Formats: sequence, structure tokens, C-alpha cells
Amino acid sequence: MTVTSSGALPDVTYDVLVVGAGVVGCAIARELAGHRGLRIALVEAQDDVGQGTSKANTAILHTGFDAVPGSLEARLVREGSKRLTGYAAEAGIPVEPVGALLVAWDEEQLAALPELAAKAERNDYREARLLGPDELRAREPHLGPGALGALHVPGESIICPWTTTLAYATQAVRNGVDLHLNCQVERAGRAGRAESAEPGHSLRTSRGTLRTRYLVNAAGLYAGALDRRLGHDAFTVTPRRGQLIVFDKFARELVRHILLPVPTALGKGVLVAPTVYGNVLLGPTAEELEDKAATESTEEGLALLRDKGRRILPALLDEEITAVYAGLRAATEHDDYQIHAHPEQSYVTVGGIRSTGLTASMAIAAHVTRLLAESGLDLSEPADLDPVRMPNLGEAFPRPYQRPELIAADPEYGKLVCHCERVSRGEIRDALASTIPPLGLAGLRRRTRARSGRCQGFACGAAVRELFERGRT
Repeated sequence: MTVTSSGALPDVTYDVLVVGAGVVGCAIARELAGHRGLRIALVEAQDDVGQGTSKANTAILHTGFDAVPGSLEARLVREGSKRLTGYAAEAGIPVEPVGALLVAWDEEQLAALPELAAKAERNDYREARLLGPDELRAREPHLGPGALGALHVPGESIICPWTTTLAYATQAVRNGVDLHLNCQVERAGRAGRAESAEPGHSLRTSRGTLRTRYLVNAAGLYAGALDRRLGHDAFTVTPRRGQLIVFDKFARELVRHILLPVPTALGKGVLVAPTVYGNVLLGPTAEELEDKAATESTEEGLALLRDKGRRILPALLDEEITAVYAGLRAATEHDDYQIHAHPEQSYVTVGGIRSTGLTASMAIAAHVTRLLAESGLDLSEPADLDPVRMPNLGEAFPRPYQRPELIAADPEYGKLVCHCERVSRGEIRDALASTIPPLGLAGLRRRTRARSGRCQGFACGAAVRELFERGRT
């Protein structure tokens, strides 16, 4: 197993190479690692796993109740939700089953709720039920005036997306997968090999050439471009920007559920949701763009969110804002995942994976592995992977500074560096010595929450940077 971020790439031919180390690509690499005897590579253009869409979503573990019935997405979200719930418990990924309320604010939306309940039934989700205005108000006393009713979906949960992606990647690397970071694919083509009549793929990257027998395209926003390089034109990825506002932890007592609007064709709309870190999210917007790097927030977008939030949860707008951020979803012209096998090319493309990709990730990985087997990849019987146990970043579970026995054994866990998020020197040390250590302060933030609090690193930034630079030497 290797993790590389610079220098020459190995002069080998991989059995499977996965392009894109987002949550889906990492899940695929992990799934393949369970089939012993394969040489697998996971390739990422940026300097860390989960650097694209995976780091900037709404962090919801969906039930799939509102997916298009009969679609591939509906099936994989349904299967993936069960798989990820079990995996999270095993790996220490924080999950809170807070439930969701689809709130109707006018008669048209109220009339749509029974159909949404019936849609949930068609998706094999049978726990959704309609609520009248009085029960809705009892469940969410801070809700804005005028709500007429809601659909209660108790199975919806909140999860840590950062830890999920990192857990998959960590388990993959520990079980033999090579992870190549800072390795952007610039050209892809077929390559015959002298020692075999079987064709393979040759990828020119920013760090050199990689060869593989089978190729999986999980490149997210760039999946359509890579697909076309290999001769296909099944979909076009149009970045859909979602801007979000993160409110301070003092706002957490204002909301008990994920508060969803009645969905539209552009997505689930603007929601209010608690996070496992103790904050409250407001967002996202849904802006169709051309620029795949346009992750900045805008005055217009934030004004829209504040206007929507004022109706949903008026008291939220009186709370302090901790941060704003934006993510790009890989929307396509289709209303379903674009997962296609091309056996004649020993190639599988995984495109159009929108915000439900986090939930569906493990099921997508199993589906892609089956497609590879059907395309000729010889797979051994799957073996159990050595379990991983990730550092807890969730507020609903004991953090290191709250565990006297841990501090007694190692006093570094009792020495706080980031006081807003209660991050200790021991946690930063562990992150820097982990299987996939961060290469920058943003990566350290996703592994520990350091500099994520209300001061955004103003108080602890210098100390965190010093520990980071010392740990990297």
C-alpha cells in the first residue's frame, strides 16, 4: 500500500484504476480491496480525498423516499442507506437519526404531500406519515408562521461526510490500494501490451503515465469530459452550485429535524438542518453554471438563503453565522445516475452522482464491482476487510477532551488547541500520523474540526499551523 502526492508514479500495470477520490471513488476502491489479488489504484487530481463535491454537501443520510421510483438511483440510495448506517456504527462515523419534515407553506404544497407519501411507499419506505399544523408546531415550536402541515420522514439522518470519505479511503489503502494524489488525468486512451493480447488503458497524468487493465471513471464534475475522451457522449455534467450558511452552535436548540421544502425539479430546495458538529445549516441554492471551479459564495445567493430562512425559522436569522461555503453538484440532463459499463473497453463510467451519492456510495461501489466482473474482471471471493475506527467529530458522542480515561493515558488529549471546537493536541498529532495524513490545513480541518469554529482560526490559527508544520517535518 502506498500514498503518494509527488514524484514518479510506479511503473506497473494495475488491474483496476479508479479516477476520482470523492466519496464514490473511495467507496469503489474500498469495495475492490475486498477481492484479494487485485492491484488497485485510486487517482485524485487534488491533494486530498473528498476535496470536491464530497466535502461541501448537506451531510444528510437519505432514505430515498423521494427518489424516482424504479430508477437506479432509488435502488442504490435505498441499499446504500442501510449499508452506510451499519458501516458508520462500525467505523465510528457520527450519525444522528433526527428525521425530516417536508413542510407545506401553501395549499398547493399541502396538496402535494399525499403524493409524496405514496411515492415513498413505491420506494419501499413505509414510515412516512402526514402531520397537521398542530402536531407540526409541537415538533418544531420555532417554525415560522403559516405552515399548513408536513410529511414526517423519521428515517432521515445527519452524518459526517468528511469522516465517511476518509474511512473508505483509509480502509482501501490499508488493504493494498495505491492512492495517488496531485495526479490529474490529462489524457486517456487504449494501450496494447506486448506481454498480453488483452488491451488496457494508458493515462497521461500531471505526474506521469499510469497503465491499467480496467478503468473506472468516478471523476465527479469531470466524469463527462473523461467519458468523451474515451469515445462516449451519454451525458454532460453541468455544475450546480449550492451555497450554504453555517450558523453558530447556539442556534442548535432552534431545530429538531431536517426541515425540507416540497421538492422541485432542481432539487430538494432550501432546507434548514442540524449538523453532527452542533451547527445549523441553511441552504443550498441551486445555480446552473459553466465553471467547474466556481465555489465562491455570492451576495445574491446569501441574500436568497436569508430570505428563505426567515420564513422557515425566523429566529435563526438572529443567530451568529460561523461560516459560508459553496459546493458544486454534478448535475446532468438526466434524472438518474449515469453508470454505464463498456465491456469492450474494460471501462465503467460513474456519472451524474448528485447529493445522494454520499448515501448511495457503498451500494454504488457494489454495483460497479458487479459491472466490472460482468465485463471480464476476474474477482476472488470477497474477504472481510480489517475494520477501521475513525476519530469522532460528532457532538452527540464523547470527544477526546470529555474522556478522562483517555486523557489519563495520554495527557495530549486534554490540551486544547482549538477552543471553539475543543480540538486537542493529541487529535492533531494523530491526524498527522494517520494512514492518509493531511497535506494542508484544510485537510487537517476535515480530520479534526480545528479552525472550523466561530472564530474560524483567528485565535488558534498560528498554533494549529505550527503543529501542522512540525508534524509534517
